[in-house]
Amino acid sequence: MLRNSPQGYGWVSILLHWSIAFALFGLFGLGVWMVELGLYDSWYHKAPALHISLGVVTVIFMLFRYGWRWTNPVPAPVPQPNLLKLAAATVHQLFYFLVLALGISGYMISTAEDDPLLVFNRVAIPAIHFNLNNQADLAGEIHFWLAWSLIIFAGIHAIAALKHHFMNHDATLIRMLTTRPQKEINHE
Repeated sequence: MLRNSPQGYGWVSILLHWSIAFALFGLFGLGVWMVELGLYDSWYHKAPALHISLGVVTVIFMLFRYGWRWTNPVPAPVPQPNLLKLAAATVHQLFYFLVLALGISGYMISTAEDDPLLVFNRVAIPAIHFNLNNQADLAGEIHFWLAWSLIIFAGIHAIAALKHHFMNHDATLIRMLTTRPQKEINHE
């Protein structure tokens, strides 16, 4: 099952979810590591180039995921109080916003000197001149706090999924691992 159904997620949604999740944690780790590199470290230029390229690909995947979500049925939520449903929906929308905002702030850092943003040294995304003083510093500060916010919310999201699985014994986590319909999962 590639597409979602009212009973469960399809493989496209599942693969996008986990690919983006691993990419975001990887980008975070790479970002934390690369800012500590010295000028003479062999990765001083390679790590930022890799971070930029993977960041662009991740934003593209997230935009595709957003479009996929709007063109596919969303499986019925696991029964839970309305406040928790609202919290879950809010956090999911926040993820889309944070990834997009991280992409924009990263673009503003990378193009602050009006040089194009290079993706895997193959595709050049032209710089837009924003006419901001200290653009790289300002965008860097924003990028830093957005990245930490995203990782904190992702951690809370993961803890909530584990709580649903181990304490509530519902299908919240399992249905993001398999395409089997939710009603089959709940009867195990």
